[in-house]
Amino acid sequence: MTQLLFYETAVPVSADRHRKLSVKSGASYRFAEKVNSVPLTAIEFGQTAIEYPIVFSGNADAVMPAAILGATATKNLFVQEDGTWGGKYVPAFVRRYPFVFSQDESGKNLILHIDESFEGCNKEGRGEHLFDSEGNQTQYLKNILAFLQDYQQRFSRTQIFCKRLIELDLLRPMEAQFSLPSGEHQSLSGFQTVDREKLKAISDEDLGKMLRTDELECIYLHLSSLRHFGSIAERFSDKVDISSEAPAIQEEPTPEVNKDKTNGAAVPKTEPAKKSSKKDA
Repeated sequence: MTQLLFYETAVPVSADRHRKLSVKSGASYRFAEKVNSVPLTAIEFGQTAIEYPIVFSGNADAVMPAAILGATATKNLFVQEDGTWGGKYVPAFVRRYPFVFSQDESGKNLILHIDESFEGCNKEGRGEHLFDSEGNQTQYLKNILAFLQDYQQRFSRTQIFCKRLIELDLLRPMEAQFSLPSGEHQSLSGFQTVDREKLKAISDEDLGKMLRTDELECIYLHLSSLRHFGSIAERFSDKVDISSEAPAIQEEPTPEVNKDKTNGAAVPKTEPAKKSSKKDA
């Protein structure tokens, strides 16, 4: 999974280009209102599992944890009408916006970028300056760099955790189904969860390794978080002014999907409108 999603015009941060730029963040999350999931790092599982379903998105070769934020492909149920965030915890992937790292051509160095399309970017002095009048980094920019460096390390550690899940063959495709009063059925697919039976069957040696690295704790937090699909259904119900039952989570064959080149997540194939529609995480 790449680290883009809602980034539109990310450019390298430089004193020449951004000396007069200020950034006011944390007031509006409208930039995330059309995404239904965002990547997570393993260290976030404790806070995320309290209110969001945690799943794994990707393919047979690589997966990444993700927090489910909506019941349809283009709606984040946690972004309120006034742009504020409607949950207690805001995932780090969202909090770091409009900043993001990218690698240079050598792949050895990280370059800080900023999405200039972000509504909080301005030259009127609102928020925090990136550079002072002499072109030096402000403390705010230094804090941003430290935050993203820490995020990158946690992201890399999470990739190791996910690689172990694949090596132990612990993941299986799943689907969340939403039954509406009209009789229509809507489902959310394109994600994986840990198979409880396969987890019980792993060797004592592998179990010990996962216990010592806190990976076992992450698995149980993930499994516990799946109950929040019911909360997603309730939020969806409130948004569309209808009531819905809590979705059933059931095993499904790997869904037939296309690959979204923008964010690496699975997206639904374009089909004629049907009474039963399928959306992806």
